[in-house]
Amino acid sequence: MALDLAPVLGATASDRARYDRATAHLDAPLAIVDLAAFDANAADLVRRAAGKPIRVASKSVRCRALLERVLATDGFAGIMSFTLAESIWLVRSGFRDVLLAYPSADRAGFAELTADPELAAAITVLVDDPAQLELIDAAREGSAEVRVCLELDTALHLLGGRVRVGARRSPLRTPEAVGALAEHVQRRRGFRVVGLMAYEGHIAGVGDTVKGRPLRSAAIRLMQAKARAELAERRAAVVRRLRQVTELEFVNGGGTGSVESTVAEAAVTEVAAGSGLYVPRLFDNYRSFRGRPAALFAQPVVRRPGVGVVTVLGGGYPASGAAGPDRSPVPYLPEGLSYDPQEGAGEVQTPLLGSAADDLLIGDRVWFRHAKAGELCERFAELHLIEGDRVVDTVPTYRGEGRTFL
Repeated sequence: MALDLAPVLGATASDRARYDRATAHLDAPLAIVDLAAFDANAADLVRRAAGKPIRVASKSVRCRALLERVLATDGFAGIMSFTLAESIWLVRSGFRDVLLAYPSADRAGFAELTADPELAAAITVLVDDPAQLELIDAAREGSAEVRVCLELDTALHLLGGRVRVGARRSPLRTPEAVGALAEHVQRRRGFRVVGLMAYEGHIAGVGDTVKGRPLRSAAIRLMQAKARAELAERRAAVVRRLRQVTELEFVNGGGTGSVESTVAEAAVTEVAAGSGLYVPRLFDNYRSFRGRPAALFAQPVVRRPGVGVVTVLGGGYPASGAAGPDRSPVPYLPEGLSYDPQEGAGEVQTPLLGSAADDLLIGDRVWFRHAKAGELCERFAELHLIEGDRVVDTVPTYRGEGRTFL
């Protein structure tokens, strides 16, 4: 499917020219982050958060240098991590206030956490089942108190629960269920409930303007409006119930696609976001905001099989989630290139079709956007940071530092 990104995203020949100039001394494949776009996206997230702090989702960044950069921006505070090993590594590297957003079965990690009070004070772990507490206690090697965040199921249930819209995450859905687990945690020695997380992925991670599909877009907007209203009422009730049990330090919700609606809830004290810094292709379809693509990767042209066709090296970097065309990267610059429908994005080579192919020479590069944000960093050991038409720094990704957490 051919691309037509310029009217929406501001893809320009001048962007391509300066990226090419900036990286002319480097061999592709390579990955870049345009710092002007990154910083503009960060500022826009702060604007949308309307004074509430943004906890940056590390899985969407996966680069310590860029985590440091965004956390130095007013309006951002704390990290939302994705594994316990990552959380410990980040704290050992100098970061603080790390919320582990997923349950863990990392026994070695829990042994280290419970043996080090300073480490335990900087990390909050996610719990939605008493069995997770049992696992932590079985691994315990010290008396450090474990900070606990409970997670609320945010899915929208329709037709008496026969239809579910939303990710299958926590089993905790009602104020009664969350309150009962909070009381259980508080009764156990060595644990303390400090927060609540409720990620509304069916709102934050689903674009409401699908190009060329007005009926689907309208259906998504209708679903999201109903989901927002239902969740706001239920989340407030859950928070009221939890505050009967303990003082909460934070109530976390939302994501890049739902910042405005999430922060509008009085019960929410902070919002999470990360993808909005890089703005991958899955975040093109929102009415509420327009970001600037900041993270790109380039593949070199290595063949010209015929008129209107070039072949680049590699490029088959699919994103996680249900398999489909929206999980593939998209050729971005130069404009007017599309995949061969018989081959798609290939493991070792990718044919690209379109009139723009005839202007490309062997050794030229095609710039792509990944479908998801931080997963790009699992394909590259380093990111070249660009200001204008210069590489001003080259920094390692998690993978470049030898850290492959998932």
